[in-house]
Amino acid sequence: RNARALLRYKATDTAIMVDLATEDRMRKAFERDHHRQYGFIAPDKPIILDTLIVECRSHISRPPEPELRPTGGDAKPAAQTRFFAKGSWREAPIYELEKLGRGRQIEGPAIIVEPNGTIVIEPGWAGEIDASGNMILTTAGSRAPRVANHEQPDPVTLELFNNRYMSIAEQMGIILRNTSQSVNVKERLDFSCAIFDADGQLVANAPHVPVHLGSMDATVQTILSCGQEINPSDAFVQNNPHNGGSHLPDITVVTPVFDETDSTVLFFVASRAHHEDVGGVSPGSMSPFGKTIDDEGIVLDNLKLVEAGVFMTDAIERALGSGPYPARNIKQNVADLMAQVAANAAGASELRKLAAAHGLDTVHAYMKHIQDNAAASVRKVIATLDDGSAWIELDSGSQIAVEVRVDRVEERIVFDFTGTSPQQDNAFNAPPAVSRAAVLYVLRCLIADDIPLNAGCMRPVELVLPEGSMLRPLPPAAVVAGNVETSQAVTDALFMALGRLGTSQATMNNLTFGNSRYQYYETICSGAPAGPGFNGADAVHTHMTNTQMTDPEIFEQRFPVKLETFRIDRGSGGKGRWNAGDGITRRITFLEAMKCSILSDHRRTAPQGIDGGAPGRIGRNTIERCDGRVEDLGGCAQTEVEPGDTIIIETPTGGGYGSSERSSNEEES
Repeated sequence: RNARALLRYKATDTAIMVDLATEDRMRKAFERDHHRQYGFIAPDKPIILDTLIVECRSHISRPPEPELRPTGGDAKPAAQTRFFAKGSWREAPIYELEKLGRGRQIEGPAIIVEPNGTIVIEPGWAGEIDASGNMILTTAGSRAPRVANHEQPDPVTLELFNNRYMSIAEQMGIILRNTSQSVNVKERLDFSCAIFDADGQLVANAPHVPVHLGSMDATVQTILSCGQEINPSDAFVQNNPHNGGSHLPDITVVTPVFDETDSTVLFFVASRAHHEDVGGVSPGSMSPFGKTIDDEGIVLDNLKLVEAGVFMTDAIERALGSGPYPARNIKQNVADLMAQVAANAAGASELRKLAAAHGLDTVHAYMKHIQDNAAASVRKVIATLDDGSAWIELDSGSQIAVEVRVDRVEERIVFDFTGTSPQQDNAFNAPPAVSRAAVLYVLRCLIADDIPLNAGCMRPVELVLPEGSMLRPLPPAAVVAGNVETSQAVTDALFMALGRLGTSQATMNNLTFGNSRYQYYETICSGAPAGPGFNGADAVHTHMTNTQMTDPEIFEQRFPVKLETFRIDRGSGGKGRWNAGDGITRRITFLEAMKCSILSDHRRTAPQGIDGGAPGRIGRNTIERCDGRVEDLGGCAQTEVEPGDTIIIETPTGGGYGSSERSSNEEES
């Protein structure tokens, strides 16, 4: 007989198994394992007995041992064939598994068949039958690379470390999604994870949200420069847009990774998640009408979230509950912050394992080599670019202007945003980190090599952002739309100036609704841009957003709403030689009284066509009241909704690429 218990902190979803014992022993075992897995404990948080597991056993006769094949064996291939692997066709023998003896090694390329399956051994791999008759596959690439010279990177080892660093960030993302509580993180995937060197420079990221990733190193560097002590088992939280952040709902948790003696910071890991509500004048913290940063929610400026391994629950709850517009669902905020700490702990653990397996000198050297390689990749792209300029007009009449100046001799490029409108008396101002993220994203899109997005991409780049403009606003400017709306316009302007891609819908169609019990936020997809030689895809998130739509069943289960319509509007993309992707219509009926906000653009001005392409369609936001009245909301609005009211979002679409007449003339000729 054996009994175990699944324990978890109250208001969290992640349980840890411990042996059933006295309350004190179970608590100690839970806290020990929780700290090891997630990097912190919360002594003031109640522990819940989630599940009791009792296992009963009875004696049965021992089953017969399987009949093992003879050792070795000289089985000849049953046949020859070929398959495509690593870029070419490979000749390969076919073996029958039942005729292979224990210890027999088969070098790839080879195929092994059995009655119910086929094993393909690719070049560089080998298979061996173990004592139990299992086929064990191994590869030389799984062993630690031997690096004789740290100054000159080995190309194969560089590629291996590229993937190892990205894999660590991806594992962090999996932990964050699995341990989070909000729909925003768990379903919409509105989060990002990355690793940084000891100077706070971005080394590698998972393919998460571009507007997060390109601006996170600015956040890490504020932790380094804030003057606070950075100790082992600490973690910091930051969301201040005027001090390295993007906008208030995007809360970043930064964790230092120390050496074995706890004396030196070796790396940093960070995770950023969009929290469904951080206070402000409207539920969801995405009000289109905020005038200052304080209207948009709670500012967390380099607050210590974990100290010496203890999650500072009281301190973060006080911070989130302070000010004139406190957060509305603090328990959920805390649960998601705990998930971010857990994700960082997983990343820190994997980095330590990497250093133990390959040596700290090698790991640090290849962090530098990866950034050097990214810089070299950008310089190769610069050699293919020409000077250019472009501007994007927003519905407010303000504009994003950019001039691109290419210096092929010095292998440098300047993105000059002089001419962009002054700081606005609305939420469409974007902190410098957001423009930097857009530039980094565009450059990464132009690089053909499969490299992680990192700080090295920005070495050959000069960014000119005039102070007092809407791309370098002065505190206490409101900025919540800058991260989501202005960032899309900046990206479109960059691609237009470079002549490499047509316009997108240039908005994220930010919909928020809520009351004292519920808060929800989503970005709404549309068509992807067209480009030289291809049409845009229909109904996808593009550019600075890389999130998903909430699953309809989850959406209706978690919130008092009904999803009436979610359809692709065929033929709505801008026309040209190559057409932009089609947009969508989304109808949501409310089942409770709530406050609803829409923060969007291109409801007055259509996204431009490129090189003779036609403009895209203009978006439209309307409310159908339960009494039959229809109200046009415009691009930015906030309204009270009653049960039976329906909001309809018709997304704008990108402009076409190239003249359709040119295409017809070319076909006739």
